[in-house]
Amino acid sequence: MEEQVERLVDKVWDQYKDAPASKRLLVAVSGIPGSGKTTLAAKVSNRLNEKHAQESPGTSNSNPLSAFIPMDGYHLSRAQLDAMPDSTNAHARRGAAFTFDGESFYRLVKKLREPICPETQTLYAPSFDHSIKDPVDNDIAIAASVRIVIFEGNYCSLNKDPWKHAAEMMDERWFVDVDFEVARKRLIYRHIKAGIAANEEEAGKRADENDLVNGQEVVDHRLDVHELIKSQEDAAWAPEEQGVGDGKDSGTQEEMAGYV
Repeated sequence: MEEQVERLVDKVWDQYKDAPASKRLLVAVSGIPGSGKTTLAAKVSNRLNEKHAQESPGTSNSNPLSAFIPMDGYHLSRAQLDAMPDSTNAHARRGAAFTFDGESFYRLVKKLREPICPETQTLYAPSFDHSIKDPVDNDIAIAASVRIVIFEGNYCSLNKDPWKHAAEMMDERWFVDVDFEVARKRLIYRHIKAGIAANEEEAGKRADENDLVNGQEVVDHRLDVHELIKSQEDAAWAPEEQGVGDGKDSGTQEEMAGYV
């Protein structure tokens, strides 16, 4: 995995160096649930910030070059799911495209596409708080100094409104490809560890009836991508075991929420 990360980091870095100072580079990392897209996106973003710090001595950690924006924050809240005509199904299918606020995501992408100028203000994206099982508005800051934004989520390359409009505004679209059986094993492990399922049977049922159904839609309705990255069945793709982070913005949302 590390070789893939370094290659992608170098690719984005070269584009950043060639881009005008007024432009942000936007990268969308998509894949089915359990593909490892969160792991990859977080690693690339972290490595870009490390590279920036190495090449720009004195750079503050509070002034990162790259921002990592998981799609978890765009889940509809439980209250919004309650208000749907079939609220029981909406909760059971949480993680499907219709249970996300795609329009708000699209609005953020459009704002990030505007040229950076002296008047540019900090923008904010929502995060997801697992203790309350709901999004937290305006929790991830994207300062004017951020030049690279790495998004990750199931639907970042989905060829359906409004997702496709946001996807078409990206400089790079990457898709993390994984065998469904490998993803299913990961999802069962994660659902049990996160307390979403009590045992393997319950976790497998959730994977089969929700996660992998969503995954099939992602595969069947994917836009063309610039990079197709193969996720193998190895420990490097398991952030909860490798310590990629344990905070709500650290890159573990997909694995621990059990939704995206």
